[in-house]
Amino acid sequence: MEQSAKVALCFIISGNHVLNKETLWREWIEPNKDIINTYFHYKDYSKISSNWIKNNAMPPREIQPSSYYHVVNAYMAILHHAKRADETNKWFCLLTESCVPIISPHLFRKKFLQNKNKSILNWKKPYWNIHFHHRANLKLLPNKYHLSHDPWFILTKKHVEFCLHFLTTNTTMYKKINAGGLANESIFAIILEAYNELTNSEFVENSVTTLTDWSRKTSPTSPWTFHTCEPIDVEIIEKMLKNNPNACFLRKVGCNFPDSILKSYSSDAVNK
Repeated sequence: MEQSAKVALCFIISGNHVLNKETLWREWIEPNKDIINTYFHYKDYSKISSNWIKNNAMPPREIQPSSYYHVVNAYMAILHHAKRADETNKWFCLLTESCVPIISPHLFRKKFLQNKNKSILNWKKPYWNIHFHHRANLKLLPNKYHLSHDPWFILTKKHVEFCLHFLTTNTTMYKKINAGGLANESIFAIILEAYNELTNSEFVENSVTTLTDWSRKTSPTSPWTFHTCEPIDVEIIEKMLKNNPNACFLRKVGCNFPDSILKSYSSDAVNK
């Protein structure tokens, strides 16, 4: 593989400002440290206790205010930072503190090699009534922009550049979308559609990158959190892996979920 191609793991963290499975992440990254860069967008630097996270944290001047409803600016900030920090970053993986790797480092490297010129974004028409819910203000946009997507995904460098270009050249539309709230589940598909890329299978794979259990919910707006490992948890993880061949990560995973179970999927001895 060409040495110039790298992956940017872009974490957006808040709350306790930890990675729920930091040790697992660091062990998983190690075999591919030659092709992986890690970046963290946070809310309060003083809450970060991990030296590893501190060493990979964005400068405070680049941090954008964010909340559950308004997090798009944080996405854009970390994408801009990661692109500028290393021009060899070709794949940008958007992640959160509750994400964990769910495939082996070897398989991840293979997927990157095969797809480094392709964004992987699970998108579709909105699953909500756009005339009732204001999220992303879709009702104020032309029909072709009535789109939704998973909140955690992978973008190529070219598509990151489209996002940053859209941010500065379509400011009115960008602000309108963000004003509706929860725009991080629509705006990236909208941007790719605006640049006529969304349905181009050469450059966009409509597929899941981060497995999420919506069959059970922690709250009406939050998917299941894997805290303990019951047989149903393993069954659901394995079913999702089988049905989503481009999956690389799993969320939401709590601090107490057994590392041994996660390592059974993410060990470098798996799927070589």
